[in-house]
Amino acid sequence: MSHRRAVALMVLVTLLWSIAGVVSRHLELAGSFEVTFWRSLFNALALSVGLTILRGPGLWSGLARSPWPVWFSGVCWAVMFTAFMVAITLTSVANVLVSMAIGPLITALFTRLFLQHRLPARTWLAIAAAGVGIAWMFGQAARSGASLVGTLVALAVPLAAALNFTMLQQVADRQADDQQAARQDMLPAVLIGAALSAAFSFPMAYPLQASYHDLALLALLGVVQLAIPCLLVVRLSRELPAPEIALLGLLEVVFGVTWAWLGAGEQPPASTLAGGALVLAALLINEALALLQPVGKIRGSVP
Repeated sequence: MSHRRAVALMVLVTLLWSIAGVVSRHLELAGSFEVTFWRSLFNALALSVGLTILRGPGLWSGLARSPWPVWFSGVCWAVMFTAFMVAITLTSVANVLVSMAIGPLITALFTRLFLQHRLPARTWLAIAAAGVGIAWMFGQAARSGASLVGTLVALAVPLAAALNFTMLQQVADRQADDQQAARQDMLPAVLIGAALSAAFSFPMAYPLQASYHDLALLALLGVVQLAIPCLLVVRLSRELPAPEIALLGLLEVVFGVTWAWLGAGEQPPASTLAGGALVLAALLINEALALLQPVGKIRGSVP
């Protein structure tokens, strides 16, 4: 896969991820943990069907014997699935997405600490510029009295995502170094994460109160907003460095805030718009510089 196609698919991933906030604002009866339960359950069902088609019946016999990286990644996915939807019901979409946007900073730190990756200067500059925009948005949101609980819950998402992307990067690097090694299938980790999230949230979601209208929207979130993009991002971890995946993931901030504004009337303050514009500019400049490099050196910049 070319770098340009991988980037385009990652932008699609963030676009699909970004619909969660606006869709959740149109729910009628489902509460915080019930929203999480149904979304994760529909995600698990969709993944069960999709992965069985892709991997065959052997998927289930091999799931319990999966090596520890698959289960570690599954736990990370479970934290991300659960914390995001709980946070989105506790505070504004913009506040949740801004809190999550520190992901690239954490991911870059983790890949440097755990994988000894060297990052190209353009990526560090883009992360720094995005960090300024995020800090501005976060500071203004805190001054406006946004929910501290929702913010703290939301912070679990970038932490788990950074650990997850770093693990996926380590698996991809190991396979690239050892061409004779069997390729580790990390797609079942997303299914494990969905199942763990549904199991964890069910006791707190009971008794279930979602209407048929809610179930239709939550099924949309489980399949389109979670199952499809999460499988794509696992595949893209073999093509793009973890910090670049996390940096492109910042587009979810821009897309998500825009959807919530247009589709749910959550108009963000001027500070959020200004910070989001800086984040978007950092992404565009970083990717433009990456495209100017020879194709063979794009991945090699993060050995």
